[in-house]
Amino acid sequence: MTPSTAISRTLRTVRRAGLALLLAGGGAQAALDVGDKAPPFAIEASLAGNSFRFSLAEALKKGPVVLYFFPAAFSIGCTIEAHQFAEAHDQYQALGATVIGVSADDIDTLKKFSTTECRNKFAVGADADKSVMKAYDAVLAFKPDYSNRTSYVIAPDGKIIYQFTSLNPYRHVSNTLGALKTWVAAQATAQK
Repeated sequence: MTPSTAISRTLRTVRRAGLALLLAGGGAQAALDVGDKAPPFAIEASLAGNSFRFSLAEALKKGPVVLYFFPAAFSIGCTIEAHQFAEAHDQYQALGATVIGVSADDIDTLKKFSTTECRNKFAVGADADKSVMKAYDAVLAFKPDYSNRTSYVIAPDGKIIYQFTSLNPYRHVSNTLGALKTWVAAQATAQK
């Protein structure tokens, strides 16, 4: 094997490993962290196919908010994640939490997604100008027209109590539920 062939193979291996690490979530963290103030936003959203204006400030008046960003409606990973959030909806409600998914998809696409994949259980918001994605540092680095798969749990006081970034759709629901349960238990203990 020539030196240039060996170098080419090594570079391909490094690129594949880097891409695999990126796709697996590779420890990538969102810039907003626990204790940071969540940026306020209001966007057009859909719940059960009906459009409305979702306001983070209004939702926080009712309790904690689970804000999750997803790359694209109807893609395999986003469909899996939406199904999991829908299946866990009653658990979120029992913890007093509102769930909202956000992507750069248009509202017409999200109307359909909210009925079929979200199963009429929770709202999804259209971040057409990507301002919410940018404010939450949830832009997908290698495809900036899409959001990264990032989840936040925001307490009623507007502070972030949990954040998680991974393109793998399987741990966002269990992780955000765990964070909510811990927060609810801490609130109960603090009130004693």
